[in-house]
Order: sequence, then C-alpha cells, then structure tokens
Amino acid sequence: MKRYKKHQINDLVCILKNDGVISVPTDTVYGLCARVNSKKAYENLVIAKNRPSFKNFPIMCINLEQIKNIAQVDKKAEKLINTFMPGPITLILNKKKDTLNNGGDRETDEIAIRMAPTKILKELIEELGSPIFMTSANQNGEEICKTLDEIEKKCPLINGMMEGELLYQKASTIVDCTQEEIKIQREGPISKEEILDVLKSDN
Repeated sequence: MKRYKKHQINDLVCILKNDGVISVPTDTVYGLCARVNSKKAYENLVIAKNRPSFKNFPIMCINLEQIKNIAQVDKKAEKLINTFMPGPITLILNKKKDTLNNGGDRETDEIAIRMAPTKILKELIEELGSPIFMTSANQNGEEICKTLDEIEKKCPLINGMMEGELLYQKASTIVDCTQEEIKIQREGPISKEEILDVLKSDN
C-alpha cells in the first residue's frame, strides 16, 4: 500500500475526490477518512472499516463557519468550539435540516463534529473543498491501530496512507451538546472539569 509524504497532498486529495479512503494522522489517533456528500465514498469507508452501514461517521471541518453550515451551534457549543477547537474534542450537535447524511442507511438528527487540528489536515480539506468523514483507523469493534504497519494489515482495502506523527495517542473527548445539559460521552485529553469550567465562565 502506498505511503504518501505530507508534500504529496494533491495525490491524497485526488484519491478522496475519486471516492477513495485514506489513512491520516490526527492529533489524537490515526484516522480513516473519505469525502462527504458522496454515497460511494461513504460505502467505501464502511467497507474499509467493516462497519455497520447504519452507524454514524464523525465529520471533520476546517473552521466554525463550515461547522455552522451543517450543524446547529448554540451558545454553549460555540463557547466550547472557540475554547478547545482545533483540539482533541468531538462535539455531538443537532444537524441542520437538509444537511449531509452521515448515517448511511439510517438518517439521523445528530452529527459528531471535529475541527481539523493540524496544518496538513486543514490543507487537505481546503484542497478537497468540503468536510471529510473521519473515523478511527481500525476494524469495527477492534483496537485502534497505532502504526502505519498495523493500518496496512488491519485495513487493507484503503487506497493510501499519509505519513505523520500523533500528539496525544488517545481518542478525543466527546461532548454531547444536543440537550440543554451537556453530557461527557468519553473523556479524553480534555477533562470534564476543564469543559465545565469553561461553560461556567462569563467569557
């Protein structure tokens, strides 16, 4: 399987534009990504990860404006975005009507959002011209792959891998912002206390 250097971004964008699936390093773990707004790309990502076609895929955006195009962002969510993004946090938000379907066979009202945490991922999304599906590099239900060799072995159906290092090597904190009271679905590099302190502040 071909491994691409960071300067080969155009080759990786070409793969995505042709509905392919690639592995990329994020700040937390290695991810598998595909372009949004393409049923074929979604299906290819489902196959590569061996994931049920009714499960949601998180979306990685480039900035707040792109997030607001597809999700409902209230004051508490915007405060968390402005404080912690880009960074190791995922927000569960209510989708806007008529936005993309991130749930395959099962249309959903919610969407998991991250913001591109590195310069290279921002460039990838910019060149592609749209957000990307982003999910951990592994087979569904198995341990997350920690090296490119593991990804190549466990996810042989992807179309390429971007080389690069991880910062945290720990999955992101997940915060459900769909209700009046937030819920921490998974605590990662950003703690529950840090999140609650920000929400309590007047800034």
